[in-house]
Amino acid sequence: MIKALVIDDERYAREELIDLLQETGEVDVIGECSNAIDGLKQINALKPDAIFLDIQMPQITGIEMLSMLDPDTMPKVIFVTAYDEYALKAFEDNAFDYLLKPVETCRLEKTIKRLKKECQSPDYSPLMSEMLELIPCSGHNRILLLDPAEIETAYSDLAGVHVVTKDNRVSTQLTLKVLEEKTPLIRCHRQYLIHPQAIREIKLLDNGLAEITTQHSHQVPVSRRYLKELKDRFGLS
Repeated sequence: MIKALVIDDERYAREELIDLLQETGEVDVIGECSNAIDGLKQINALKPDAIFLDIQMPQITGIEMLSMLDPDTMPKVIFVTAYDEYALKAFEDNAFDYLLKPVETCRLEKTIKRLKKECQSPDYSPLMSEMLELIPCSGHNRILLLDPAEIETAYSDLAGVHVVTKDNRVSTQLTLKVLEEKTPLIRCHRQYLIHPQAIREIKLLDNGLAEITTQHSHQVPVSRRYLKELKDRFGLS
């Protein structure tokens, strides 16, 4: 079953969509929200496979909400809108699909069929049982195979996952989670990894935050959540 969250400020539109999703027999609606703020909280708490997100909402629109999600852990986003001119913008912002209101059953079934295929997680464990020797990256019309020891930091944004070395800043299709588990890189922020041997300075900031300067002068943020782990690693009080 696909675990889904429905976010729409219109109660009746929300209830109608939930009914349609449940009728497919393929979707478990694990929550519903009437605004983007509650939606962000529920996404973090419930970890849905997909969210059905209205675009026009007060205070924070669906498109603005999408930009607030972590690209590395973002569920599939299906925009639901009454205006088809938003469709192109939806896909530009990495939406999985969009549905026009009122949602048609046949169109919804096509979306669910695609979701099922995407949400089926193949078992890569036999292939990923060992540490990665090389990291495949792309940049400037070429494919680079980087030694993990060369990587000072890796980070994610809406454009994907990027790795930074002394001389290069390139993209990779690997997720931060895979890099964290299969290379020496460690987590220092929700969107950043750091190679411990590349750290040359940890600058303590206000509110329990910090900033790392690497061997080759790259600046990397450290969040409160990971600062203690980082200090413990180096025996700092």
